[in-house]
Amino acid sequence: MDFVELKATIREEKGKELNKKLRKIGLVPGVVYRKGEDALSLKIDSRSLSKALHTEAGENVIIKLLVEGEKKKKERFVVIKELQKDPVKDTLVHLDLNEISLTETLKVKIPLMAKGEAIGVKQEDGVLQHVLWEVEVECLPTNIPDKIEADITNLKIGDTLSLKDIPSPEGVKILGDPESIVFSVEHVKVVEEVVAAPAEGESTEPELIREKKEKEEAGEEKAEAPKVEKAEKKEEKK
Repeated sequence: MDFVELKATIREEKGKELNKKLRKIGLVPGVVYRKGEDALSLKIDSRSLSKALHTEAGENVIIKLLVEGEKKKKERFVVIKELQKDPVKDTLVHLDLNEISLTETLKVKIPLMAKGEAIGVKQEDGVLQHVLWEVEVECLPTNIPDKIEADITNLKIGDTLSLKDIPSPEGVKILGDPESIVFSVEHVKVVEEVVAAPAEGESTEPELIREKKEKEEAGEEKAEAPKVEKAEKKEEKK
């Protein structure tokens, strides 16, 4: 993995109000935590920081930190511990870093990606399910992969691919439950609409048709009634 250089300056300002002033002029307050030493408060240019974070490594980027204003200058390598963002503006408001040794292993989470196209999808009209999206690994900082790819080409409908089936990159140990399913290929689920059967004695005729028939029957009764009345009047004249 390549390193990204990032310049920072010792931060004397402390407190929420002072940090707000830093953000207004384009600086992000941050802290570097060092094993066996006091934490180091810094301020970093927001544009430089954003650029450092937008690499293929993402938040797993290894940063070579160049600190201005430090009494004892040293080559310092850090990784991101925590990023805090404004929930509305989505801008960085604070940064926590951990200083690391390039000769000591560390644990990081790596994205899991599919490689190829499954037979079950291409030839059997199945659907690929991506179950596990990232995995924790242990390795030296110089061996941190950007991602781990799993070959899904031979997966048929009903097949699964677990962590134990994914080969580890050189110098990387995959952690977690080996039986955890990462990918599977399944049948496409078809949802059928179930129409409820009519209750006993209930007509299956649509309401509109039934209503029309009732109106027609009522009309026939009205048409016959005047004939009866006329017949009765004729009899009275006789």
